[in-house]
Amino acid sequence: DDWLALKPQEPSPSQCCGSGCKPCIYDVYEKELAQWERAKAKRDKSLLMEKKEQSNNSELNPDTFTAFNISSVEQLTEDTYQYKFELPGNSSLRLSLGQHIVLRGMVNGLEVQRAYTPISPGNAEGYFEVLMKHGELLMLASGTGLAPMLPILQSITNDEEDETFVTLVGCFRTFDRIYLKPLLQDLARYWNIRIFYVLSQETSLEKLPWSYQENTYTGRLNEDLVKTIINSCRRKPFVLICGSSAFNEDMSRYLKAAGIEENSCFVF
Repeated sequence: DDWLALKPQEPSPSQCCGSGCKPCIYDVYEKELAQWERAKAKRDKSLLMEKKEQSNNSELNPDTFTAFNISSVEQLTEDTYQYKFELPGNSSLRLSLGQHIVLRGMVNGLEVQRAYTPISPGNAEGYFEVLMKHGELLMLASGTGLAPMLPILQSITNDEEDETFVTLVGCFRTFDRIYLKPLLQDLARYWNIRIFYVLSQETSLEKLPWSYQENTYTGRLNEDLVKTIINSCRRKPFVLICGSSAFNEDMSRYLKAAGIEENSCFVF
C-alpha cells in the first residue's frame, strides 16, 4: 500500500497542452514511473529522491523540470498578469529567439503544464518573466438552465489556448435529477473547470457516491453560499445565470450583495 501511494499518477488528456512540448507531461510521467519501478524493485524509497543533473550553460534542462520561485505578480489588465520568476545568482535561461518554456504547477489539485514564451530579454540575468491571461466565469444554473452553459464549457475545454477558469453551480432537487452526469464529470476533469451541485431536497450527502460528496451542498443556493463560492474564485468573476424567473431574480440579488456589479452578469 505504501508503494502504491508513491506511484506516479498517469496524466489525463486534459492536462496536456498539445503543443509538442519537450518534455511532454507524458514523457515526465514515463520517466517518473520507471524511477518508481526501479525503487520498488529494490525496496529503496531513497531512489525516488534522485537529484536530476543540471545543464552547465543554463538553468533549464530539457529532460526534467526545475523549481523556481515567483518573485512578483503584476496585473496588467483585467485578466492579464505578468509573472516574474527568480533565477539563482546571475544565471540566465539562455533561450534562442522564438524558443518557449514549459511551466508546470498544481491547479485545483490537478497537475497542469502550459507552454509560454518569456517576455524578458534573452540575456536577462537572475530572472525571467512571462505573461498569463486568466479569465474567470461563474455559471449559476437551475435544472434545465444547465443547457446554455454546456456549449460555453465545451468551447473552452476544446480550445487548448483558452485558460478561462470556470465554476459551474448546478441546482437540482435530488441527486437522481442531475442531468448529464457523465458529461459533467468528464468536464470536471479539466484543470480549469470546477463543478458544484446544490440539491434542495436532499438532506444528507452520505448516500451520494463519494466522488460527489466533496463538491455537493444540500438545501438551496442562498446568499451565504453564493458569497462563499465567489470568495473561492481567483478573482471577481463574470457571471452567467439561467433558471426560472424566481431563480434568476434571487441570484441577481445575491450577486449584488456579494459586490458583483450588474454589468458583470448575464441572464439567459
